[in-house]
Amino acid sequence: MTNETVRNPYYQGPKTDHYNGTRFFNPGGIRPAGFRDLLKWQFGDRGTKWPSRIDSPFPNSKPESRLDAANLRVTMIGHASLLIQTAGLNILTDPVWSNRVSPFAFAGPKRFNPPGIAFDDLPPIDLVLVTHNHYDHLDVATLKKLQARHKAPIITPLGNDTIIRKAIPDAAITVTDWGDATRFMDRITIHTEPCHHWSARGSRDRRMALWAAFVIETPHGSIYHIGDTGFHEGINYRAAAEKHGGFRLAILPIGAYEPRWFMQGQHQNPDEAVQGMKLCNAAHAVGHHWGTFRLTNEPWDEPRAALARALSHHGVEVERFRAMHPGEWLDIPAL
Repeated sequence: MTNETVRNPYYQGPKTDHYNGTRFFNPGGIRPAGFRDLLKWQFGDRGTKWPSRIDSPFPNSKPESRLDAANLRVTMIGHASLLIQTAGLNILTDPVWSNRVSPFAFAGPKRFNPPGIAFDDLPPIDLVLVTHNHYDHLDVATLKKLQARHKAPIITPLGNDTIIRKAIPDAAITVTDWGDATRFMDRITIHTEPCHHWSARGSRDRRMALWAAFVIETPHGSIYHIGDTGFHEGINYRAAAEKHGGFRLAILPIGAYEPRWFMQGQHQNPDEAVQGMKLCNAAHAVGHHWGTFRLTNEPWDEPRAALARALSHHGVEVERFRAMHPGEWLDIPAL
């Protein structure tokens, strides 16, 4: 099909260096594998079976309501859902409290451990960041609950607002493109930055909503949050360091990377995450996107073990890059 015969249901706008008038793309990057490769993977070796339940050593975290402005604390909820407390604000990333990440409540990848923070134990939420529209990152059911309880504004890249507004018409959404900067409550600035990924909610909307990373700029150091990304030869990491000058904390995906022939363009592995930490000049990093939903072939705890090997190989102290369990929280030292 040509661009003229396909309609984008989420976004219409002018062509850019990462939007062709119908679909978004990664400049100079790798396109996601097609349906034939998906079938090859699905009917081939599916990897190691996970346990029926994976208990976190840090269950039932109950975060403080507010922290002092200079403090930076990160609490893992599960997968790519984290609570970031900084600048006196409470920020959620890609919030998912549902039991499955799927268009269906009865099928699809299920949760292997409960959220590290019970929904009712959340502090007041000031801001929600949604990086892209895959079901393990954009969970409409959770966003509805957050709207009812907290009415927190949402920042998300182009096109994802259409999906959210269909379910939550009164949501306060700021829609951003790569390179945009959004000032929030005169305390922080949210920069929307490139990452190497893709998007889809079904089989006919591939790459029709934008994906992004976020930089949370605060007076006490910046935070680089990536929901999903391929390594992309480190291009985006280098650009982030050049633009922002380094980070107090990088929040990086370290899971969902096997088999490499299928996943390498869209999901980095732990070794690439460590390389990315160094390239973006992050003082500390936390790893997410592992051990909660089985999406790919690696054993549930292999990302943590692979991260330890990568840190040793690249000469990075283990305390600087932690693979976080649900309910685990970390106070990040000042720069």
